[in-house]
Amino acid sequence: MDITLKVNGQEKKLNVEPRTLLVYALREQCGLKGAHVGCDSSSCGVCTVVLDGKTPVKSCTMFAVQAEGHEITTVEGIGGGANLHPLQKAFHEQHGLQCGYCTPAMIMTSYALLQHNPKPTEDEIRFGLSGNLCRCTGYMNIVKAVKQAAEEMSQTAQAAD
Repeated sequence: MDITLKVNGQEKKLNVEPRTLLVYALREQCGLKGAHVGCDSSSCGVCTVVLDGKTPVKSCTMFAVQAEGHEITTVEGIGGGANLHPLQKAFHEQHGLQCGYCTPAMIMTSYALLQHNPKPTEDEIRFGLSGNLCRCTGYMNIVKAVKQAAEEMSQTAQAAD
């Protein structure tokens, strides 16, 4: 099937089998390797991308054809070249990554969380990330990173007002 996806603000014309999962279309046809393949059953969350700017989606459970007509944002789409998104910067500064395998999905899930709740509590962050597993158990630093990014994004928003 010929489909057109809007990924990170750009249209991508793809030819996929109807059964192609979104994660494989992103990785193999769009060249975006941020969404990882882990369990293939939605248990680990390492394939998380954001749909329509606000909804975290496990891309191993969505067919590429289902994404047509929606905006897909991957970890590659939130920064700006050499400029890191506040979440990317905070994950680096707070050591919110160890092996890095879960990091793109943790960042994207946090990104969606902060779209809905710009000032989450620690409990709200933990709950928001509960669908994502970290093999290295770096949860404390991940939570600190999300908190730092939320504060920085809130200050930037206040300065813009």
